[in-house]
Amino acid sequence: MAKRVQLVLTQDILKLGKNGDLVDVAPGYARNYLLPKKMAVPVTPGVLKQVERRREVERQRQLELKQQAQELKAALEKVGSFTIAKQVGEKEAIFGTVTDRELATLIQQAIGQEVDRRGITLPDISKLGTYKAEVKLHQEVTATVEVKVVAE
Repeated sequence: MAKRVQLVLTQDILKLGKNGDLVDVAPGYARNYLLPKKMAVPVTPGVLKQVERRREVERQRQLELKQQAQELKAALEKVGSFTIAKQVGEKEAIFGTVTDRELATLIQQAIGQEVDRRGITLPDISKLGTYKAEVKLHQEVTATVEVKVVAE
């Protein structure tokens, strides 16, 4: 059995790794596919230093994004609650639903920063009242806000 070959990927490859990852592959796969198509480069001390530098830059970028998410969470908690007016029918049932788009628009108006609506988790809202919604700002940062549904 031939030994494995270490390479550094120069682009994302499905089921193998991302750009800059250090991977072990079979020698034939490296020689016949990855190297000729310039999808990977052989490991050298210089390449390893570049990979380490890129990882450090990416780690710093992720740290900065997390810090921004923490600040955004503090701003959201300072505002506390958002009020949405809806048309009401019998027994305080609302027409339609409260959507993540509506809440994202209210958040943008309140704090002046855009929030990805796909990160907003709303409970099923069918009546007037106060509900809790979660806003995911980062992989590790989630803010909880109150949504008050009132009659128009």
